[in-house]
Amino acid sequence: MAWDPTQYLKFANERLQPALDLLGRIPAQAPETVVDFGCGAGNLSPMLRARWPHAKLLGVDSSPEMLAKARTDHPGVDFVQADVAEWQPDAPVDVLFSNATLQWLTNHEILLPGLLRHVKPGGWLAIQMPRNFDAPSHTCSVETVEQGPWRDKLLPHLRRRPVWPPADYWRLLQDRVSALSLWETDYIQVLSGENPVAEFTKGTWLKQFLDRLEGEERAAFEADYRARVAKAYPREQDGRTLFPFKRLFILAQI
Repeated sequence: MAWDPTQYLKFANERLQPALDLLGRIPAQAPETVVDFGCGAGNLSPMLRARWPHAKLLGVDSSPEMLAKARTDHPGVDFVQADVAEWQPDAPVDVLFSNATLQWLTNHEILLPGLLRHVKPGGWLAIQMPRNFDAPSHTCSVETVEQGPWRDKLLPHLRRRPVWPPADYWRLLQDRVSALSLWETDYIQVLSGENPVAEFTKGTWLKQFLDRLEGEERAAFEADYRARVAKAYPREQDGRTLFPFKRLFILAQI
């Protein structure tokens, strides 16, 4: 899937806030190596640098489009293009930070224990994932996939709940780490613009479907989705739109 940094960053502040909240909970004092795992356009880099100014900061992402922008905007940071499902550091790191990335990957029962092995003893694995797949922003995409002429083409790529309930992650990780915290936050995002929830998801979750369609079929799919989601998220009296968004956080010390 080819990422579009411009579309993604339309809602940069809303996408960044959960990462900042997670960053504030990591008690590491002076880590030597910090990895931004799934760094995208690198817009978290200044905050990571401000928090740990003496750490070696590395951004890892699979998207050449996102990394091109990251390297332009943040020349003082090292960025590596790699399949995030396969990437391994040269040596274990002090902080492995993953913001809104792991929901794209499968087999979490294998993936997360593998990530723990990339972290030094005493180091930290910090993860944030969206967990709003039962919200209209996502169920509308399910309905659009299932009820359109593109059904057979898109249905094999439909993942209804790619992120587990928190208790399942606790059961997976609690015997493997020395400390573990999990929590969820419901962000009430206040968005502006025409059908802003559709614009928000077009930069992330919806893109995997749009990229598999072309021409009129792609336009018809997007129009169907936009009509559904506009009805699900009507504008408030001041013209803005409320978009509740649930996020899951995992903070583990090795």
